[in-house]
Amino acid sequence: MISKPELRRRDFLGLASVVTIGLMLTSCDSDSAEVDTSKSRNGAMDSFGVGDTFKATTPLTFSFLFSDQPTYPYKKDWLLFTRMATENNVTLETTIVPSSDYEQKRSLLISSGNAPEIIAKTYPGQEAAYVSSGAVLPVSDYVDLMPHFQDKVKKWKLEPEIAGLTQEDGKYYVLPGLHEELWPDYSVAFRTDILKKENISEPKSWDEFREVLRKLKKAHPDVVPFSDRFNGNSVLNIAGTAFGTVAGWGLVDGLSFDESKKEFTFGAGSQQFKELVTYFNSLVSEGLMDPESFTQTDDSAIQKFVSGKSFVISANSQNIITYRTSMEQSLGKGNFAVAKITVPGGPAGDIIGGSRLENGIMLNSSVKEKDSFVALIQYIDWLFYSDEGQEFTKWGVEGTTFTKEGGKRVLAKDINFQGLNPGGTKDLRVEYGFSGGNFAYGGTTELLQSTFNEEELAFQKAMKSKKPKTVAPPVPFSDVDREQATLVLTPLKDHVKQNTLKFITGQRDLSEFDAYLKELDAKGQSKYVELANKAYKSYQANTAK
Repeated sequence: MISKPELRRRDFLGLASVVTIGLMLTSCDSDSAEVDTSKSRNGAMDSFGVGDTFKATTPLTFSFLFSDQPTYPYKKDWLLFTRMATENNVTLETTIVPSSDYEQKRSLLISSGNAPEIIAKTYPGQEAAYVSSGAVLPVSDYVDLMPHFQDKVKKWKLEPEIAGLTQEDGKYYVLPGLHEELWPDYSVAFRTDILKKENISEPKSWDEFREVLRKLKKAHPDVVPFSDRFNGNSVLNIAGTAFGTVAGWGLVDGLSFDESKKEFTFGAGSQQFKELVTYFNSLVSEGLMDPESFTQTDDSAIQKFVSGKSFVISANSQNIITYRTSMEQSLGKGNFAVAKITVPGGPAGDIIGGSRLENGIMLNSSVKEKDSFVALIQYIDWLFYSDEGQEFTKWGVEGTTFTKEGGKRVLAKDINFQGLNPGGTKDLRVEYGFSGGNFAYGGTTELLQSTFNEEELAFQKAMKSKKPKTVAPPVPFSDVDREQATLVLTPLKDHVKQNTLKFITGQRDLSEFDAYLKELDAKGQSKYVELANKAYKSYQANTAK
């Protein structure tokens, strides 16, 4: 399983954060060249279909851009790599980049023409920066060579999500990780022992959430119950969906799709957004939420929570484990209880956002000139999209890192992963390279949940009662319109983020919300929405032909 939030800020990073660098790239012909597969089959399997294990017919080496995590730093002799060499006849020649500098380094490598053939850790939306330069491959032209990818898209009915990757030319340039079902992970965590002590039920809606905080405040007047981490981006994201708008990590490109009018609007310029900031302003003004939630470091927020100075904090499944470990030291084992609650419902309904598409890979456009091009595509299809390949990158090698007992995977006795086998002295990621963020993403729900503990399985089961937010249609900007949209969106988002903080913390009075809306228009909100709807309508017209 991949570490989060490094992996998943669930709603993908937006076009504005990556396009600026892309605009600096040297433009060249982006039309994809036809590949004569009869001349590019060196190492390729003659017969390759769903369920087949890829093994190159001759030893092959592919270059790979690798995002290196400090918690499980790269090792050349990981079993992950040695097994690829023996079982798949493939060696990955890695370019190692620290995860903290990955996005910047990736952009520099691509713009200089020195990017490796396989470019990992790319979230859908980030590839848009490189389309006009012709630097990355239009992979949609070659998915006919990818039986496992096609099988999962069809079987899991992922066509609408895949359509959302489409650029103006009707092609897509990123191969995302594919999840069978939506994977809700982030929520808010409570000190459930405090709730039990005060006889308070867990909240099911955001209105109830506020009432719970009020009761906690009344019982503990010296405590500010909710002191958040992630600069409030996680809670604003999940609450934004329930309020019918976008905020926090969910702000992305700023757009909200109006299903009734079949057009896009700017989410942070809506009545729903006003209701969202008004709600969180009430939490801060009543002393229920720490105003530092939006500016403090994660470490500061965590320290308040694990020391008993707050009772509520944002969390994902892995965060819960680390909170408990710290609290055993600070409060003592058996003196606390912590758990995520199911995401509360709101004015827009009992709905959750997110996508079934995960971070994935881009391919350097030069790969189509290689005589091993077909083998490369087959290998990627097996490694990232076959059941066998996904189990391999997540769990490792059966009989070595895990066994199967009654169909259930069990770690080897001396191996631990995220507390699954606490007695193990070797970490699955650190010692062997499996379940790392460059490879292990996507797959069946069964595989995803195979590393979950009983508590997290119960959380996922409860979340199935929520209705997923409808997937918005694609907005494939032309190169010219993308440049204009980016120039407008960057200051727009900055203004939204600044004023979200000000309205919530009381630095700006809510009576000035109309003035804020006029400021958005002055910064190009209407122009941006016009460009988005132009792109959307053009896409609709083209697909209708």
